Amino acid sequence: MTEKSIVVTNLNHVLNLFGSYDENIKLIQEELGVNVITRGSDIKITGTNPADVDKAYSCINALLKMSENGDEITLQQVRYVLSMAGESNTDEIANLSDGGICVTSSGKIIKPKTLGQKKYIESISDNTISFGVGPAGTGKTFLAVSMAVRAFRSHDISKIILTRPAVEAGEKLGFLPGDLQTKVDPYLRPLYDALFEMLGAESFAKYQERGSIEVAPLAYMRGRTLDDAFVILDEAQNTSPEQMKMFLTRLGFNSKMVITGDVTQIDLPDPRKSGLIEAIKVLKNIKDIGINYFTEKDVVRHKLVQDIVKAYEVYNSERMHKRYEKA
Repeated sequence: MTEKSIVVTNLNHVLNLFGSYDENIKLIQEELGVNVITRGSDIKITGTNPADVDKAYSCINALLKMSENGDEITLQQVRYVLSMAGESNTDEIANLSDGGICVTSSGKIIKPKTLGQKKYIESISDNTISFGVGPAGTGKTFLAVSMAVRAFRSHDISKIILTRPAVEAGEKLGFLPGDLQTKVDPYLRPLYDALFEMLGAESFAKYQERGSIEVAPLAYMRGRTLDDAFVILDEAQNTSPEQMKMFLTRLGFNSKMVITGDVTQIDLPDPRKSGLIEAIKVLKNIKDIGINYFTEKDVVRHKLVQDIVKAYEVYNSERMHKRYEKA
């Protein structure tokens, strides 16, 4: 039997670590086959496998550090720390929540929740153009909007521009009721939602009326030069190569661009002609352009979303393998 101890000076951090009805610690025990108990100011970890005890020790230390940084420990965070144990430095994971990106209208501090998200934020800070490529639920769009709002509030830029290609995924725009703006609004709804959370509906409406915030279909970008702006292109996997080139060449002085997309959700008639896929190949070696990839471990939605993404990745990999075998 192997045993390790951690001394904790603040009981609140222990309560935060264990979670409601000890759900956090139960998950660690089930995943690693260890036993975790508290005795006074000590947390004792015991188990028959020394490697699992070491892993539990590292995970619990990382989670306690998160608690010290002011985070509420959730099952989602516990799962992420467990998934990364042995792959990354636990100190690096523990310091994910140092500082924050910005504060929402309700007072919530937006922070990265995974190492992939942290690297994405750093890339946006360090580069003029950044790509965020990965599955649904990884926070690509939400974090980009958070960075845009931070730059806007600090007066680094004077305008936020959010855009998406209005690709028809099953429904024809012409069949939808209303004028053009009414027809394209459903495509832009995720961008509106993110801005509403950051700024509040009233402030958003005020800034939009002034022209400080613009949410528009990608076609509206043609012929413009976007100076002093933070520009986000969402769902970029549905751009054509021509549209992507058009968008990238809109870049003006004192501006940043963030391009987000998921290459597994292409709605184009020919998925091979995605502007996002081509742009990544063409621009991968250009200085001041950052390309960031997310995996299923960066999914910050319900655990089932992570499982679904992983299952589809396995399925698509097996299908491609069979296709190559037939060829």
